[in-house]
Amino acid sequence: MPEGHTLHRLARLHTEYFAGGPVRVSSPQGRFADHVVVDGRCFDRATAVGKHLFHHYEGGLAVHVHLGLYGFFDTHLVAPGQEPPAPVGQVRMRVGAVRVGSEPGDGPVHFVDLRGPTRCEVIGDEAVAAVHARLGPDPLDPDADPERARARICRSTRSIGALLMDQTVLSGVGNVYRAEVLLRLGIDPFRPGTQLGRDEFDALWADLVDLMREGVRVGGIATVRPEHDHGDVPRRGADRPRNYVYQRDGLPCRVCGETVVVGRSAARSIFWCPRCQST
Repeated sequence: MPEGHTLHRLARLHTEYFAGGPVRVSSPQGRFADHVVVDGRCFDRATAVGKHLFHHYEGGLAVHVHLGLYGFFDTHLVAPGQEPPAPVGQVRMRVGAVRVGSEPGDGPVHFVDLRGPTRCEVIGDEAVAAVHARLGPDPLDPDADPERARARICRSTRSIGALLMDQTVLSGVGNVYRAEVLLRLGIDPFRPGTQLGRDEFDALWADLVDLMREGVRVGGIATVRPEHDHGDVPRRGADRPRNYVYQRDGLPCRVCGETVVVGRSAARSIFWCPRCQST
């Protein structure tokens, strides 16, 4: 499932592509009938919170997208005088800038195709606010109050690994970030939240802020410090980032050499180093 940095990066890009002008919104797959409500409206901005993306339109309407496990956006850059490629496969929503002119100097315009989301719906401002209200603080929100997350974690007997995956506690963190940040800080993922100290929580929040901001910047998850990057080929392929422990069960820890192990937490696989994360 895409983690929070992906949605914030999409919000930044879609704002850049479409903000300030009308857009065409269609549903090639036919499963987003509400597209007619926003088709032709002025696109105000895109925002994100946790794993939720919002396209905001004039008149207080927003398209709410949750990518879920399989959702993603394809992007097309279309030259003046050209039409975007015909939708291929299961395209739930297509958004495209309305071209003001068609002269060569007008420049290309963007189209984005949404495929396979868990949710794609038109909602109003109150419903947008309700999504925000049910989520925990987002490390990528500069106005977030981390104390809300600390209070929930530190009075819970659930494991820290499980709490980090609970979007009502802290939003935007997924399976990769939780495994990696806990290794970086030497925290046992099965330790109860009640045993997480103030300094440890502050370090956890600060590291998530830094890592996820870098994820927005580079368009991917990058967690390995230079001194621990051995230039190896990741198990998931040469084009994938190197991780500390995520999907590295059975391989040596990059920090201490102990074998990385895998277990279950919050109904997902979790990876950790039994030596580095023994506290």
